[in-house]
Amino acid sequence: MGKLMRTVAAAIMILPFLSGCAQERIAPLVITGPTSGLAAYHLGAGDKLRITVYNEPALTGEYSVTPAGAVAFPLIGPVDAANRTIDQVSADIVHRLDTGYVHDPRVSIEVLNFRPFYILGEVNKPGEYPYSAGLTVEKAVALAGGFTYRANSRVVFLRRNDRPEEGSVALRGAPVGVQPGDTIRIGERYF
Repeated sequence: MGKLMRTVAAAIMILPFLSGCAQERIAPLVITGPTSGLAAYHLGAGDKLRITVYNEPALTGEYSVTPAGAVAFPLIGPVDAANRTIDQVSADIVHRLDTGYVHDPRVSIEVLNFRPFYILGEVNKPGEYPYSAGLTVEKAVALAGGFTYRANSRVVFLRRNDRPEEGSVALRGAPVGVQPGDTIRIGERYF
Protein backbone atom coordinates (compact mmCIF):
# COMPACT_ATOMS: atom_id res chain seq x y z
CA MET A 1 0.00 0.00 0.00
CA GLY A 2 2.87 2.40 0.75
CA LYS A 3 4.34 1.87 -2.71
CA LEU A 4 0.99 2.68 -4.33
CA MET A 5 0.67 5.89 -2.28
CA ARG A 6 4.16 7.01 -3.30
CA THR A 7 3.35 6.37 -6.96
CA VAL A 8 0.11 8.36 -6.71
CA ALA A 9 1.90 11.19 -4.86
CA ALA A 10 4.63 11.29 -7.53
CA ALA A 11 1.99 11.41 -10.29
CA ILE A 12 0.22 14.28 -8.53
CA MET A 13 3.51 16.21 -8.24
CA ILE A 14 4.31 15.73 -11.94
CA LEU A 15 0.81 16.66 -13.14
CA PRO A 16 1.31 20.47 -13.00
CA PHE A 17 4.41 20.17 -15.17
CA LEU A 18 2.60 18.05 -17.73
CA SER A 19 -0.35 20.42 -17.85
CA GLY A 20 2.09 23.27 -18.52
CA CYS A 21 3.43 21.33 -21.49
CA ALA A 22 -0.06 20.71 -22.82
CA GLN A 23 -0.90 24.41 -22.76
CA GLU A 24 1.63 25.12 -25.53
CA ARG A 25 0.08 22.57 -27.88
CA ILE A 26 -1.70 24.22 -30.76
CA ALA A 27 -3.44 22.73 -33.76
CA PRO A 28 -0.81 21.95 -36.39
CA LEU A 29 -0.55 24.01 -39.55
CA VAL A 30 -1.18 22.35 -42.88
CA ILE A 31 1.92 23.08 -44.91
CA THR A 32 3.11 21.30 -48.02
CA GLY A 33 6.65 21.51 -49.32
CA PRO A 34 9.34 24.15 -49.04
CA THR A 35 8.01 26.52 -51.70
CA SER A 36 4.33 26.18 -50.87
CA GLY A 37 2.39 29.33 -51.61
CA LEU A 38 4.96 31.27 -53.66
CA ALA A 39 3.13 30.71 -56.94
CA ALA A 40 0.28 32.87 -55.65
CA TYR A 41 2.50 35.01 -53.45
CA HIS A 42 0.79 38.05 -51.94
CA LEU A 43 2.91 41.17 -51.77
CA GLY A 44 3.42 43.06 -48.54
CA ALA A 45 5.32 45.91 -46.91
CA GLY A 46 9.06 45.47 -47.31
CA ASP A 47 8.99 43.69 -50.67
CA LYS A 48 11.22 45.24 -53.34
CA LEU A 49 9.95 45.01 -56.93
CA ARG A 50 11.33 45.56 -60.39
CA ILE A 51 8.54 46.94 -62.56
CA THR A 52 9.21 47.02 -66.29
CA VAL A 53 6.99 48.99 -68.66
CA TYR A 54 8.09 48.00 -72.16
CA ASN A 55 9.32 50.87 -74.34
CA GLU A 56 9.00 53.27 -71.39
CA PRO A 57 12.44 53.53 -69.68
CA ALA A 58 11.32 56.48 -67.56
CA LEU A 59 8.71 54.28 -65.87
CA THR A 60 10.84 51.15 -65.55
CA GLY A 61 12.66 50.79 -62.25
CA GLU A 62 12.90 49.38 -58.75
CA TYR A 63 10.06 50.13 -56.36
CA SER A 64 9.40 49.18 -52.74
CA VAL A 65 6.08 48.32 -51.16
CA THR A 66 5.60 50.99 -48.50
CA PRO A 67 4.47 50.27 -44.91
CA ALA A 68 1.02 51.45 -46.05
CA GLY A 69 1.04 48.63 -48.64
CA ALA A 70 1.36 50.71 -51.80
CA VAL A 71 3.87 51.29 -54.59
CA ALA A 72 4.49 54.93 -55.49
CA PHE A 73 4.40 54.79 -59.29
CA PRO A 74 5.10 57.73 -61.65
CA LEU A 75 2.17 59.31 -63.50
CA ILE A 76 -0.55 57.24 -61.85
CA GLY A 77 0.33 57.67 -58.16
CA PRO A 78 0.13 55.03 -55.43
CA VAL A 79 -0.86 51.52 -56.50
CA ASP A 80 -2.25 49.21 -53.82
CA ALA A 81 -0.01 46.14 -53.53
CA ALA A 82 -0.55 44.69 -50.05
CA ASN A 83 -2.28 41.30 -50.04
CA ARG A 84 -2.39 41.26 -53.85
CA THR A 85 -0.59 38.98 -56.29
CA ILE A 86 1.92 40.20 -58.84
CA ASP A 87 -0.63 39.59 -61.61
CA GLN A 88 -3.25 41.72 -59.85
CA VAL A 89 -0.85 44.63 -59.35
CA SER A 90 0.39 44.35 -62.93
CA ALA A 91 -3.17 44.41 -64.28
CA ASP A 92 -3.96 47.47 -62.14
CA ILE A 93 -0.91 49.34 -63.46
CA VAL A 94 -1.77 48.39 -67.06
CA HIS A 95 -5.36 49.58 -66.62
CA ARG A 96 -4.34 52.89 -65.07
CA LEU A 97 -1.57 53.60 -67.61
CA ASP A 98 -3.96 52.78 -70.46
CA THR A 99 -6.30 55.62 -69.45
CA GLY A 100 -4.41 58.27 -71.42
CA TYR A 101 -0.78 57.92 -70.26
CA VAL A 102 0.70 55.07 -72.33
CA HIS A 103 -0.66 53.53 -75.54
CA ASP A 104 -0.99 49.72 -75.19
CA PRO A 105 1.11 49.39 -72.00
CA ARG A 106 2.82 46.08 -71.31
CA VAL A 107 3.99 45.62 -67.72
CA SER A 108 5.96 42.90 -66.00
CA ILE A 109 6.82 42.70 -62.31
CA GLU A 110 9.38 40.59 -60.50
CA VAL A 111 10.17 40.45 -56.80
CA LEU A 112 13.82 41.41 -56.22
CA ASN A 113 13.82 41.08 -52.44
CA PHE A 114 11.12 39.45 -50.36
CA ARG A 115 10.30 40.81 -46.91
CA PRO A 116 12.34 39.17 -44.14
CA PHE A 117 11.33 36.31 -41.87
CA TYR A 118 11.88 36.22 -38.10
CA ILE A 119 13.16 33.47 -35.84
CA LEU A 120 13.14 33.66 -32.07
CA GLY A 121 13.37 31.50 -28.99
CA GLU A 122 15.91 28.76 -28.46
CA VAL A 123 18.32 29.46 -31.33
CA ASN A 124 21.83 30.87 -30.99
CA LYS A 125 21.18 34.05 -33.00
CA PRO A 126 17.49 35.01 -32.95
CA GLY A 127 16.41 37.91 -35.13
CA GLU A 128 15.40 39.09 -38.59
CA TYR A 129 16.82 37.30 -41.64
CA PRO A 130 16.47 37.84 -45.40
CA TYR A 131 14.13 35.45 -47.16
CA SER A 132 15.32 33.29 -50.06
CA ALA A 133 13.30 30.95 -52.26
CA GLY A 134 13.20 27.34 -51.09
CA LEU A 135 13.73 28.25 -47.43
CA THR A 136 12.67 25.57 -44.92
CA VAL A 137 12.42 25.70 -41.14
CA GLU A 138 15.58 23.59 -40.85
CA LYS A 139 17.52 26.02 -43.09
CA ALA A 140 16.15 28.97 -41.09
CA VAL A 141 17.43 27.40 -37.86
CA ALA A 142 20.83 26.91 -39.50
CA LEU A 143 20.90 30.60 -40.52
CA ALA A 144 20.19 31.48 -36.88
CA GLY A 145 23.22 29.52 -35.65
CA GLY A 146 21.41 26.28 -34.81
CA PHE A 147 19.43 25.16 -31.78
CA THR A 148 20.54 25.97 -28.22
CA TYR A 149 21.04 23.07 -25.84
CA ARG A 150 17.59 23.79 -24.31
CA ALA A 151 15.72 23.77 -27.64
CA ASN A 152 12.89 21.45 -28.52
CA SER A 153 14.16 20.28 -31.90
CA ARG A 154 11.13 18.10 -32.61
CA VAL A 155 8.35 20.72 -32.70
CA VAL A 156 8.54 24.40 -33.66
CA PHE A 157 5.87 27.07 -33.72
CA LEU A 158 5.16 28.95 -36.93
CA ARG A 159 3.00 32.01 -37.52
CA ARG A 160 2.31 32.94 -41.10
CA ASN A 161 2.43 36.63 -41.95
CA ASP A 162 -1.24 36.62 -42.96
CA ARG A 163 -2.56 34.74 -39.91
CA PRO A 164 -2.94 35.94 -36.33
CA GLU A 165 -2.54 32.49 -34.77
CA GLU A 166 0.54 30.36 -34.33
CA GLY A 167 0.59 26.65 -35.16
CA SER A 168 2.87 23.84 -34.12
CA VAL A 169 4.86 21.99 -36.75
CA ALA A 170 6.65 18.64 -36.31
CA LEU A 171 10.15 18.59 -37.81
CA ARG A 172 10.39 14.83 -38.22
CA GLY A 173 8.48 14.62 -41.52
CA ALA A 174 8.64 16.42 -44.84
CA PRO A 175 10.46 19.77 -44.98
CA VAL A 176 8.32 22.66 -43.78
CA GLY A 177 8.42 25.70 -46.05
CA VAL A 178 8.94 29.22 -44.74
CA GLN A 179 7.29 32.18 -46.47
CA PRO A 180 8.29 35.85 -46.42
CA GLY A 181 7.20 37.59 -43.23
CA ASP A 182 6.77 34.35 -41.23
CA THR A 183 7.75 34.15 -37.57
CA ILE A 184 9.34 30.94 -36.31
CA ARG A 185 9.50 30.33 -32.56
CA ILE A 186 11.67 27.60 -31.11
CA GLY A 187 10.43 26.49 -27.69
CA GLU A 188 12.23 24.84 -24.80
CA ARG A 189 12.21 21.13 -24.25
CA TYR A 190 10.92 20.06 -20.88
CA PHE A 191 12.62 16.69 -20.43
